[in-house]
Amino acid sequence: MRWLLPRPLLSATVFLLWAVITNAASLALLLLGGLLAIAVPRLTLPFWPDPPRLVRPWRAVRLFAVFAADIVTANWRVARQVVGPLYRLSPALIEVPLDLRDPFLATLLGSIVSLTPGTVAIDVDRQRWVLLVHALDAPDPQALVREIKDRYELPLKEIFAC
Repeated sequence: MRWLLPRPLLSATVFLLWAVITNAASLALLLLGGLLAIAVPRLTLPFWPDPPRLVRPWRAVRLFAVFAADIVTANWRVARQVVGPLYRLSPALIEVPLDLRDPFLATLLGSIVSLTPGTVAIDVDRQRWVLLVHALDAPDPQALVREIKDRYELPLKEIFAC
Protein backbone atom coordinates (compact mmCIF):
# COMPACT_ATOMS: atom_id res chain seq x y z
CA MET A 1 0.00 0.00 0.00
CA ARG A 2 3.00 2.32 0.64
CA TRP A 3 3.87 2.21 -3.07
CA LEU A 4 0.40 3.51 -3.99
CA LEU A 5 0.19 6.18 -1.28
CA PRO A 6 3.74 7.07 -0.21
CA ARG A 7 2.49 10.05 1.82
CA PRO A 8 -1.06 9.19 2.97
CA LEU A 9 -1.61 12.46 4.87
CA LEU A 10 -0.68 14.48 1.79
CA SER A 11 -2.99 12.33 -0.35
CA ALA A 12 -5.89 12.89 2.05
CA THR A 13 -5.18 16.63 2.10
CA VAL A 14 -5.07 16.86 -1.70
CA PHE A 15 -8.33 14.93 -1.99
CA LEU A 16 -10.14 17.00 0.63
CA LEU A 17 -8.91 20.29 -0.81
CA TRP A 18 -9.97 19.18 -4.28
CA ALA A 19 -13.43 18.23 -3.04
CA VAL A 20 -13.87 21.56 -1.22
CA ILE A 21 -12.46 23.78 -3.98
CA THR A 22 -14.43 22.13 -6.80
CA ASN A 23 -17.53 21.61 -4.68
CA ALA A 24 -17.34 18.03 -5.93
CA ALA A 25 -20.92 16.90 -6.34
CA SER A 26 -20.30 14.52 -9.22
CA LEU A 27 -18.62 11.15 -9.31
CA ALA A 28 -16.30 12.35 -12.11
CA LEU A 29 -14.93 15.19 -9.98
CA LEU A 30 -14.42 12.85 -7.02
CA LEU A 31 -12.58 10.36 -9.24
CA LEU A 32 -10.38 13.13 -10.63
CA GLY A 33 -9.66 14.24 -7.06
CA GLY A 34 -8.74 10.66 -6.16
CA LEU A 35 -6.42 10.47 -9.15
CA LEU A 36 -4.75 13.72 -8.11
CA ALA A 37 -4.48 12.47 -4.52
CA ILE A 38 -2.50 9.48 -5.80
CA ALA A 39 -0.46 11.27 -8.49
CA VAL A 40 0.67 14.43 -6.69
CA PRO A 41 2.44 12.69 -3.76
CA ARG A 42 4.03 10.12 -6.10
CA LEU A 43 5.30 12.80 -8.50
CA THR A 44 6.65 15.03 -5.74
CA LEU A 45 8.20 12.21 -3.67
CA PRO A 46 11.80 12.96 -4.75
CA PHE A 47 11.46 16.52 -3.44
CA TRP A 48 10.36 15.57 0.09
CA PRO A 49 13.15 15.27 2.66
CA ASP A 50 12.97 12.52 5.20
CA PRO A 51 11.74 14.30 8.33
CA PRO A 52 13.50 13.53 11.58
CA ARG A 53 11.85 11.11 13.96
CA LEU A 54 9.33 12.65 16.36
CA VAL A 55 10.46 11.70 19.88
CA ARG A 56 8.40 13.88 22.24
CA PRO A 57 5.01 14.60 20.61
CA TRP A 58 3.56 16.10 23.82
CA ARG A 59 6.25 18.80 23.62
CA ALA A 60 4.97 19.62 20.11
CA VAL A 61 1.56 20.46 21.58
CA ARG A 62 3.21 22.91 23.97
CA LEU A 63 5.26 24.46 21.13
CA PHE A 64 2.10 24.88 19.06
CA ALA A 65 0.36 26.62 22.00
CA VAL A 66 3.31 29.00 22.48
CA PHE A 67 3.43 29.66 18.74
CA ALA A 68 -0.33 30.36 18.56
CA ALA A 69 -0.13 32.75 21.52
CA ASP A 70 2.87 34.49 19.95
CA ILE A 71 0.97 34.99 16.70
CA VAL A 72 -1.90 36.69 18.53
CA THR A 73 0.31 38.94 20.67
CA ALA A 74 2.61 39.77 17.75
CA ASN A 75 -0.40 40.81 15.64
CA TRP A 76 -1.42 43.32 18.30
CA ARG A 77 2.15 44.58 18.71
CA VAL A 78 2.68 45.01 14.95
CA ALA A 79 -0.70 46.71 14.53
CA ARG A 80 0.21 49.25 17.25
CA GLN A 81 3.64 49.81 15.71
CA VAL A 82 2.33 50.37 12.21
CA VAL A 83 -0.39 52.76 13.35
CA GLY A 84 1.99 54.58 15.70
CA PRO A 85 4.90 56.82 14.76
CA LEU A 86 7.17 54.98 12.34
CA TYR A 87 10.31 56.75 13.58
CA ARG A 88 10.09 54.63 16.77
CA LEU A 89 10.66 51.41 14.81
CA SER A 90 14.10 49.82 14.80
CA PRO A 91 14.14 47.42 11.85
CA ALA A 92 17.07 45.05 11.75
CA LEU A 93 18.61 42.10 9.93
CA ILE A 94 19.62 39.57 12.54
CA GLU A 95 21.70 36.41 12.28
CA VAL A 96 20.46 33.67 14.58
CA PRO A 97 23.15 31.00 15.08
CA LEU A 98 21.49 27.58 14.89
CA ASP A 99 22.19 24.60 17.08
CA LEU A 100 19.97 22.54 14.75
CA ARG A 101 21.85 20.69 12.04
CA ASP A 102 18.89 19.16 10.23
CA PRO A 103 17.79 21.02 7.07
CA PHE A 104 14.13 20.06 7.60
CA LEU A 105 14.10 21.42 11.17
CA ALA A 106 16.01 24.56 10.18
CA THR A 107 13.39 25.20 7.50
CA LEU A 108 10.60 24.49 10.00
CA LEU A 109 12.15 27.03 12.39
CA GLY A 110 12.36 29.58 9.56
CA SER A 111 8.68 28.97 8.79
CA ILE A 112 7.69 29.48 12.42
CA VAL A 113 9.65 32.74 12.55
CA SER A 114 8.10 33.92 9.26
CA LEU A 115 4.55 33.15 10.40
CA THR A 116 5.02 35.26 13.52
CA PRO A 117 4.06 38.84 12.58
CA GLY A 118 6.92 41.33 12.66
CA THR A 119 9.62 38.85 11.64
CA VAL A 120 10.53 37.18 8.37
CA ALA A 121 13.13 34.46 7.92
CA ILE A 122 15.10 35.39 4.83
CA ASP A 123 17.59 32.56 4.56
CA VAL A 124 18.85 29.42 6.23
CA ASP A 125 22.60 29.36 5.63
CA ARG A 126 23.50 25.67 5.85
CA GLN A 127 27.21 26.39 5.47
CA ARG A 128 27.39 28.43 8.68
CA TRP A 129 24.06 27.18 10.17
CA VAL A 130 22.66 30.66 10.59
CA LEU A 131 19.06 31.84 10.19
CA LEU A 132 18.89 35.33 8.70
CA VAL A 133 15.84 37.16 10.06
CA HIS A 134 14.39 40.57 9.25
CA ALA A 135 12.61 42.14 12.20
CA LEU A 136 10.23 45.07 11.90
CA ASP A 137 11.26 46.31 15.33
CA ALA A 138 14.31 44.98 17.17
CA PRO A 139 15.75 47.58 19.53
CA ASP A 140 17.75 44.76 21.19
CA PRO A 141 18.75 42.26 18.48
CA GLN A 142 20.38 39.88 20.96
CA ALA A 143 17.12 39.66 22.92
CA LEU A 144 15.33 38.62 19.71
CA VAL A 145 18.01 35.98 19.05
CA ARG A 146 17.56 34.60 22.58
CA GLU A 147 13.77 34.64 22.18
CA ILE A 148 13.88 32.67 18.89
CA LYS A 149 16.32 30.16 20.32
CA ASP A 150 14.47 29.70 23.64
CA ARG A 151 10.88 29.77 22.40
CA TYR A 152 11.22 27.86 19.12
CA GLU A 153 14.61 26.24 18.48
CA LEU A 154 15.03 24.59 21.87
CA PRO A 155 11.55 22.98 21.80
CA LEU A 156 12.20 21.73 18.23
CA LYS A 157 15.43 20.13 19.44
CA GLU A 158 13.54 18.46 22.28
CA ILE A 159 10.64 17.31 20.10
CA PHE A 160 12.93 15.66 17.56
CA ALA A 161 15.83 14.80 19.94
CA CYS A 162 18.47 16.63 17.94
